[in-house]
Amino acid sequence: MASEYTTSEYIKHHLTNARMCTSDDGIVFNKACEDAGFWVWHIDTLGWSIGLGILFLWLFRKVAKSATTGVPGKLQAFVELIFDFVDGSVKSSFHGRSSLIAPLALTIFVWVLLMNLMDLVPVDLLPTIAGMIGQYGFGMDPHDVYMKAVPTTDLNLTVALALGVFFLMIFYSIKIKGVGGFTKELTLQPFNHWAFIPVNFILESITLLARPFSLALRLFGNLYASELIFILIATVGYFQLPMHFMWAVFHLLVLPLQAFIFMMLTIVYLSLASEDH
Repeated sequence: MASEYTTSEYIKHHLTNARMCTSDDGIVFNKACEDAGFWVWHIDTLGWSIGLGILFLWLFRKVAKSATTGVPGKLQAFVELIFDFVDGSVKSSFHGRSSLIAPLALTIFVWVLLMNLMDLVPVDLLPTIAGMIGQYGFGMDPHDVYMKAVPTTDLNLTVALALGVFFLMIFYSIKIKGVGGFTKELTLQPFNHWAFIPVNFILESITLLARPFSLALRLFGNLYASELIFILIATVGYFQLPMHFMWAVFHLLVLPLQAFIFMMLTIVYLSLASEDH
């Protein structure tokens, strides 16, 4: 597929989302959405993220329904290993009381990990399949069919995940401290004097807002750079297979690490929001 484009066109094609929007002509896709303004749906990001979320729910439900107290099967043992790992992380990092945190942490870790693992799929495989479906099924030019299969390379998704964590931080802060306590936290720290209220508010607001943005940008930046390197490797011709293999092996450590960091920072941020002093 790389031979059909120049290198810059090839990279641009692989880093472009499949888009859907509405216009005067009804529902339109991809290039027709370039002047659509703000409200554009990245249907590949939505499709893969929702599909992987459903896979996670189905798999863990299947294991839970078939779990035995005797010698577990390989899949049950693997799921129990993940569950114990996340449960231990929550117990060591979250110092409040909430029945939501452990399931939330498990969901974040497994869901983000599954989305990250899509980075190991050969970069030409899914776009080529999508192009063939568009060409033979809908009469489209394959060059106008886009497919980004790694949802976490889309800043919209990582920001959405981080905003969910941010709203939970606000919720727990108000629930534990009350509106008054949350307001005092924003206005009387770190300088406990009324004259420093404006300074405190600016500093604490920046700190509060920086947490979700750092979550979103860290995950997006690492996965986007990783996918870009895979795409660049695909342009080198005959040497791409060993280079792809070496980079993929390295990512067997990096991809779970990014999911773990996102999960741990979520736990820490919610633990800080739940402190009642």
